[in-house]
Amino acid sequence: MTDNAMRFTDQERDTLRNAAMGAMMLVSKSDPGFLGSIKEMLAGSKALRSSSPEMQEIFKGMSMPKMPKGSQADMESNVIGMLQQSTQILQMKAPQELQDYRNTVMHACDQAAKAQGGTSQNEMNTINKIRSALGA
Repeated sequence: MTDNAMRFTDQERDTLRNAAMGAMMLVSKSDPGFLGSIKEMLAGSKALRSSSPEMQEIFKGMSMPKMPKGSQADMESNVIGMLQQSTQILQMKAPQELQDYRNTVMHACDQAAKAQGGTSQNEMNTINKIRSALGA
């Protein structure tokens, strides 16, 4: 593990990881269809794996994310909160990596949205909420 990754506690790393995966989940669930959601999550995960070495270090060893339960609105609220928390963590501990994190999450969400026949209006609305939560 690099000095970079060691700056984050396990809880902070979980927040950064779960927020990124949660954002992709929100995008994939914004349009109905189980198989489409799987295809979209795979496309988003591939985008995370192709991120910068600094981001790969954060996402390294990523186990199944702990996704929020409840209604779609509850899940959205929880993920948006985690994204905002992630921004605060990075501002305090690694401000030089904040823009890279934003870009990585947004790229993964864009790839997820495009994976099933293009980006729908619902997906675009969700992506805009994610972008806003990240301060991007």
